Amino acid sequence: MADYRCPYCGSQSFHLRDPQDQYEIYEFDLRHGKAFFIPSEEGNAQPPDITDDTETYCNLCSWHSKFNALKRLG
Repeated sequence: MADYRCPYCGSQSFHLRDPQDQYEIYEFDLRHGKAFFIPSEEGNAQPPDITDDTETYCNLCSWHSKFNALKRLG
């Protein structure tokens, strides 16, 4: 399965915001084409599903766009 990376810096660490609460952030790493969510100190509820249209933010640079804009490698 292809790996996904940030098109600018190549990072595989991202976050997204809860569509119902823009202050609720869910961090995740992409490995082997799957999202692995990182537990937060606040004990976030179940993370929202990621779709092609999910607004995704890179944790290492200023890139953000829809999930389907991530660069696929492999």
